[in-house]
Amino acid sequence: MDRLFVLNGGRLRARKIGKEVALPVPYRGLILDFGGVLTTRMRLNGRAFERAEGLTPGAYSAALTEHPDGVAVYAALEVGEATQEDWNRVIGGILCIDPTDLMRRALANLHPEPQIVAAAERARAAGIKVAMLSNSFGIEPYNPYEDKGIWTDFFDAVILSELEGVRKPSPLIYQRALAALGLSGPECVFVDDHAHNLPPAEALGIRTVHHTTDPTGTAAILDSLLPDPAPA
Repeated sequence: MDRLFVLNGGRLRARKIGKEVALPVPYRGLILDFGGVLTTRMRLNGRAFERAEGLTPGAYSAALTEHPDGVAVYAALEVGEATQEDWNRVIGGILCIDPTDLMRRALANLHPEPQIVAAAERARAAGIKVAMLSNSFGIEPYNPYEDKGIWTDFFDAVILSELEGVRKPSPLIYQRALAALGLSGPECVFVDDHAHNLPPAEALGIRTVHHTTDPTGTAAILDSLLPDPAPA
């Protein structure tokens, strides 16, 4: 469910359906999605890939989200039941393009989102534990997280669906993220670009932010929840 986030008297409030709920600050854990949050928008990356490969506009998206073989292999990849090379072969076959190193080519135009990355760095510098929670693209033979410079040394915890055997929006993967951080739900904020991934986190008491197309606004929300600096 979408929310309107507003600053009021130095506190962040989430307003929905005429109801205003104050969010306690500061938080102690920040959980961030990868594709479309820590990076630029997945849809823009997909369009650039289609142009680079000479594909019909929308063909790549349809292969991932509409073609039954594409949907099945992506779901299997996310939970470690298919390899990245399986994905390359199936998606390449659907699109009738060379499957060699296809995941790398498919994500070539995905880049770190500077404002969200900087907000995460500020949070971590303030003593907040920062985790990445991602439905995996696979990490072998091509590791997109490492390639984009957003890997284990950037976080206090990395939770990948491929390694966990479960993917968002299963409640279990959010529980594992909390366990990895050693924090409770109400101590954490979770940011994702897919609204359907938020309710299971909210059910665990996690405060959620639906990131859409405005990294400036999302970064401002996260900064507003930083603990106040200690007085000199």
